[in-house]
Amino acid sequence: MFKKKKSLWLFLLPGLIGLLVFYVVPFLGGIYFSMTDGTIENRFVWFENYQRVWENEVFRLGLKNSLELSLLSAPLIFLFAFILAVMLRALREKSLGFRNLLLMPYLVPSSALLIIWMILFDFGGPINRIVEAMGGQRVLWLETGALRVPVVLLYIWKNVGFSVVIFSAALSSVPDELYEFARLEGASVIQQETKITLPLILPTAFLVFVLAWVNAFKIFKEVYFIGGAYPRDEVYTLQHYMNNQFAKLDYQLVTTAAYSFALIVFALFGLLYLGKGVRGHDR
Repeated sequence: MFKKKKSLWLFLLPGLIGLLVFYVVPFLGGIYFSMTDGTIENRFVWFENYQRVWENEVFRLGLKNSLELSLLSAPLIFLFAFILAVMLRALREKSLGFRNLLLMPYLVPSSALLIIWMILFDFGGPINRIVEAMGGQRVLWLETGALRVPVVLLYIWKNVGFSVVIFSAALSSVPDELYEFARLEGASVIQQETKITLPLILPTAFLVFVLAWVNAFKIFKEVYFIGGAYPRDEVYTLQHYMNNQFAKLDYQLVTTAAYSFALIVFALFGLLYLGKGVRGHDR
């Protein structure tokens, strides 16, 4: 048994070395870099850079928008993915084609999708024509604070398919007999999904939500393609701030902002896992 374990380490060693060299060492080095002044002497200034960053209004604006956009996108992706997975489960073998269609936006580059999105949300585009036909007024979706709407919708459309695939794999493990018994007892569809499906696939549901939330922090790319490096305040994200500081060669502020954000994300996910553990213990 001991020999088998030693041989496993030999197979793991190349990956572990790569992880150490390209992730762990730069991560630890970045912490030191964020506490220096960036001059030739590279003096150690402790937390002065963190104080500068947190006193910066633009940093706080980007942080607030990043958190808000993620809190908008992640629950919507989770909800739509679950509903679509339940609908596809009812189709059984016929659902394969629909799953492929849902996954296609995830595989297509964002730049190609943005061309379609900019046509749809143009002032004279189909979306505004529908709004006008319903008695509303046309909206400058791409040039005002309303840009949040097409950005969030694009992100949901692009990422919901991946979550549907994960949900579908979990739903396939739920026995059909449970639903048959629930139907005989007069349970509605909503009761079946909330009382049977969700409790049985809770670990997978938690994983889907975590992945959706993590991916929601990458919404910068879509905003950058539409609004550029300096978009409107409503969609100015933390990644915009870091990208602009990098362009100015102010690497200390880039790393400081990145580690500040990382601490917040770790704290939020720690609370999520803590809450999940408490609920699991109560059951």
